[in-house]
Amino acid sequence: MRKLFSEQNIEKVRKSVSRRIILLGLGKMTLIGILAWRMRKLQIEDSEKYRLQAEENRINMRLIPPERGLILDTRRKELAVNIGNYKLVITREETSNPKETLVKLSKLIDLDDKEIEKILSNISKISPFVPITIAEHLSWESFSKVVLNLPALPGISPEMGLTRHYKKPTSIAHVVGYVGPVSKKDLEKFDNPDPVLQIPKFQIGKTGVERELEETLRGKASLSKVEVNATGRIIRETERISGFSGATLQLTLDNELQEYAYQRLSGLCASSVLMEVNSGKIMSLSSVPTFDPNQFVLGISQKYWDSLLNNKLRPLSNKAVSGAYPPASTLKMAVALSALESGILSKNETFECPGHFDLGDQRFHCWKKKGGHGKMDLKQAIAQSCDVYFWELARKVGIERIGNTAKSLGLGTKFDLPLSSITQGLMPTKSWKKKKFDQPWRVGDTLNAAVGQGFTLASPLQLAVMTSRIASGKAIEPQLIKSIDGINKIQKEFADLNYNKSSLEIIRNGMFLSVNNAKGTAYKSRIMDEETAMAGKTGTSQVRRISMIERETGVLKNEDLPWEKRDHAIFVAYAPFKNPKYAVAIIIEHGGSGAQAAAPIGRDILLNAFYYNRKSIS
Repeated sequence: MRKLFSEQNIEKVRKSVSRRIILLGLGKMTLIGILAWRMRKLQIEDSEKYRLQAEENRINMRLIPPERGLILDTRRKELAVNIGNYKLVITREETSNPKETLVKLSKLIDLDDKEIEKILSNISKISPFVPITIAEHLSWESFSKVVLNLPALPGISPEMGLTRHYKKPTSIAHVVGYVGPVSKKDLEKFDNPDPVLQIPKFQIGKTGVERELEETLRGKASLSKVEVNATGRIIRETERISGFSGATLQLTLDNELQEYAYQRLSGLCASSVLMEVNSGKIMSLSSVPTFDPNQFVLGISQKYWDSLLNNKLRPLSNKAVSGAYPPASTLKMAVALSALESGILSKNETFECPGHFDLGDQRFHCWKKKGGHGKMDLKQAIAQSCDVYFWELARKVGIERIGNTAKSLGLGTKFDLPLSSITQGLMPTKSWKKKKFDQPWRVGDTLNAAVGQGFTLASPLQLAVMTSRIASGKAIEPQLIKSIDGINKIQKEFADLNYNKSSLEIIRNGMFLSVNNAKGTAYKSRIMDEETAMAGKTGTSQVRRISMIERETGVLKNEDLPWEKRDHAIFVAYAPFKNPKYAVAIIIEHGGSGAQAAAPIGRDILLNAFYYNRKSIS
């Protein structure tokens, strides 16, 4: 029994040991399997991930900002260029303690605690490989001090960068615009912003052509991959993904004509547009007073900024395209054309002007001649700017026809130009007034609109287009971009206006008499040379209502009124009359009479264009 028990016991122990060995073996095999699977995952499935992590320990990526495109005038003279700029940048991944580095740097250049905190804040918001501009526009002395101390300034890199510079800045400020640092508001405009825009102090267009054609001018940043050692020193560049510079823009603007217009308007609150009649090319587009765009590039002072904001003459506004003014008597050409084309008026039909026009119990007074012009035909009415004649026409034609004709001539139209804040102006209709004021349209509204008052509004650009369309008989569109990187962008063909040539000819003749007939409103500003004789139309836009008491006691002269209550002076013209080449529009805010204030300037701008063109050819 003892022996049997012993043998059974031994057998039992043997089986127990065998199971343990098997379980242990299975455990070892499982562990080996797991290790094998893990090794396979690390070496095969995750190899790319860890290879990239290892490479990131020795490969840095750097954005290289592109060179901004140049802006040239029509003769390829430089308007906006890039000049050398000594600057310093810091790259977060190249320094273990950015704050310590910046504190050391502050002993060499002017860098206060507030600026240091701002730089550190910017560093924390962007990728570690993106260099951040610390200081720019440094003097050579300050720049060289930093270069000599670079070993003690890890992460700091000196760079010879480029900064925007504007030649003859004040005359081109409103057209070309200016650049400035990217703001948070700027970034919010993009769904997927270009990484280069994340670089603090990187500059983009803020106004004018610089803003409207920003992506064309900006170009694309290059990406440089460099190998660095443990201390962050660059060993070699391993790869470069090339970007490209911004495109070169050539404008239709002529720098010399632009400068002349600016100087001629100097001292006023005014704007002008000079166009080629048959091509729509804008030769000059000026607005005064103006500002220096280079001040914005270098960092505008609070004092200068306040002086611009608080100036009642609005120097930051491009009045040539954003200013909306009652067009006054310049709108009479649209009234005349709509009357001729609708058959309401025959070319020789006359009206009597007694000096006023009665509508019910309301009396409208002729602006130009209190005693009346007498019997007049259309050409004489345009030349002498007889209000009564055009009130008679307007009552028969109606506001809808007048508005349609005015729009076909370019009024009430927002033109597609790369400029900021282009106004659409306003050509009112019956439905517009009902929607805007919940009031019905009245005949008196039509009479006001017929002489460019009331609700009607137009910009100098629109008036220049209107003048070009009347002179050419074609639907001319204004053009500002001549070429992009040498590729022509000028539209060469324009559709006909589909008006009778005889109708347009009558209006042109009326404009010719306005300047060249002794009774014409712009006779004193005529061009004596027959080859360059101009046709034009004056306008005096009221900004206040004249009461009956004032009419009875005597209407105050503009010079006796406060500046802001004086009339706007307007003049449009084209020349030569026989073979039109240029069209011009002038508006002088609170300048008084269009004949006295605006017409002489319009004449001078046209004469300068002819003189300069002849001089350039010779």
